Amino acid sequence: MQPKIILASGSPFRKQLLGRLQLDYECLAPDIDETIIPGEDASSYVCRLAESKADRVAVDHPQAVVIGSDQCALLGEKILGKPGTHENALRQLREAQGKTMVFHTAVCVLNPSVEFRAVEDVVYEVEFRNLSDRQLDHYLRIEEPYQCAGSFKSEGYGACLFKKMHGSDPTALIGLPLIKLTKMLENAGVEVV
Repeated sequence: MQPKIILASGSPFRKQLLGRLQLDYECLAPDIDETIIPGEDASSYVCRLAESKADRVAVDHPQAVVIGSDQCALLGEKILGKPGTHENALRQLREAQGKTMVFHTAVCVLNPSVEFRAVEDVVYEVEFRNLSDRQLDHYLRIEEPYQCAGSFKSEGYGACLFKKMHGSDPTALIGLPLIKLTKMLENAGVEVV
């Protein structure tokens, strides 16, 4: 018998991705502080948040397998979050022109009933084309990716912004690395296939 599975997230993108695995699950969005700790690098930041989300939900659901995830984009040494507005998104995309943005997507799987805990950071790189402000503005008005780290949706029209993409799991770029997650779930006692 499969254990209960909970996705500790309110993200529609993560919910859609987890749905690809054909598992029964529910979503609970934990409220955690997502402030970056001074001196914290991108990998440590997203791993801490993914684990905090899973821990928060697991407290009330100790018999469930809980999945937490978080993502940030790194441009040079600068951690980029969700832009929130058109102006901020345009600023992020301007800064990215001709550069490589590195995405860190952490996933945490907990199964407290068997004392299983695993946290992984999956890295994915996107190299941007050089586009005009008019082209960037056009893209943003069509897709409105204001709740997406890096200001684009790679699974949609955002692909036109890129010169190339590189990484082991394209779902990591969308927000939940399914290749890594599948193995973690199996190790936690969930039969995926």
